[in-house]
Amino acid sequence: MRLDGFGLFVNDMATMIRFYRDVLGFEIEGSEEASNVYLIKDKTLFLLYRRSDFEKMTSRKYEYIKGINGHTEIALYVDTFEEVDEEY
Repeated sequence: MRLDGFGLFVNDMATMIRFYRDVLGFEIEGSEEASNVYLIKDKTLFLLYRRSDFEKMTSRKYEYIKGINGHTEIALYVDTFEEVDEEY
């Protein structure tokens, strides 16, 4: 098993894309208008999800801490479904 990626929920996709691309040097797959954007650095995948689009997709309203982006997800890669049980 290996860590495969992280997801971040963002309010301002354009600002986040510029930060990760221009300041941190990530490769970007997607545009500022997309609901989610893929960023890649050192074979690690980062996903930016626009909060409002994620809420539409899940048909739920979420509450976020004001001023702090403390909501993430972690993806772990396994080659087969059986490995999930083995690791668990």
